[in-house]
Amino acid sequence: MSVKLATTLSPRPWGVDTLPAPFVSPPGERIGEVWFTPPPALDTLLVKYLFTGAALSVQVHPADAQAPAGSRGKEECWYVTAAEPGAKLGIGFIRALDEAQLRAAALDGSIEQLLDWHKVKAGDFFYIPAGTVHAIGAGVSLIEVQQNSDITYRLYDYGRPRELHLDAGIKVAQGAPYPGALHRHVAASGSETLVEGPHFRLDRLDGAPGAATAARYRGPVLVLPLDVPLAVNGETVLPGDCALAESIGAVAFGPGLSLITQPLG
Repeated sequence: MSVKLATTLSPRPWGVDTLPAPFVSPPGERIGEVWFTPPPALDTLLVKYLFTGAALSVQVHPADAQAPAGSRGKEECWYVTAAEPGAKLGIGFIRALDEAQLRAAALDGSIEQLLDWHKVKAGDFFYIPAGTVHAIGAGVSLIEVQQNSDITYRLYDYGRPRELHLDAGIKVAQGAPYPGALHRHVAASGSETLVEGPHFRLDRLDGAPGAATAARYRGPVLVLPLDVPLAVNGETVLPGDCALAESIGAVAFGPGLSLITQPLG
C-alpha cells in the first residue's frame, strides 16, 4: 500500500481555472482545494492546499465545546506558499464589536471593511483559533492544517447565492482584533516549530529534523515535501503529495523544505 494519501480536487466558486504545478486542473473546473484523505491512524487531522481566484466568504468555526453533539470544532493554520501582489487575508477585526454590531455589519456588508486585512507573501504563517472571524482574499495559495471538521458558519458572502449562518456564527464568533503573536513570517531557510498544541503540532523543516524536534514526534506523522522529494519507507514522495509515515524515523528527508504534522490529544 502506498504511503501517499489519496487526494480530492474540490471545485469552489472562488477557485482557480488553472492549478499551479504539480497539480493538474480538470477541464472546465474551478478548483479551490486539494484535500488529502486523512488516514485512520490520524483521522482527527486534515491537510489541504487552497488556491483562490476570488475571495472566500467571511466565516467562523466553533470550538470543540461549541460544536454540535458528536462532532468536533475547527482550529486551523495557514502556511502561505505563494501570493499575487496585493493579496491579503482578513483575520479578526480592526476594533471590538459586540454581537449586535457584528450582526448588523454582516447584514449590510460592512463586515468586509471591519476585518483586519493582512497583506501576505510566501512564508507568512497564521494560526486561526476557533471563533476567529476570517476570510481569504483572491490570489493566495496556502497549505491549511486543521482539525478534521467541516463545520463552517458563513457570515457574509459578497452577494453570492449561498446559505448564511448568522445565528450560529455570531453565537461562536469573537468580535475582537487578531492577536499579533499568532502571525509570523517563516524565513526562507532553517527549521521552525509553527504549532505545538492544543490540537496538533506542526513544524517547517529544512532538511532532516534535529534531535529535539524528532523527539517531540512520537507515533505516526504526516509529511509534505515543499520543494524537493523525500522518501517514506523507500517510496518517493514529491512536492504536492502528503504521505503517512509510521514514525518520523521512517522518513528520509531530502535537502529541502518540508512540513511535518501530527494530531495531539
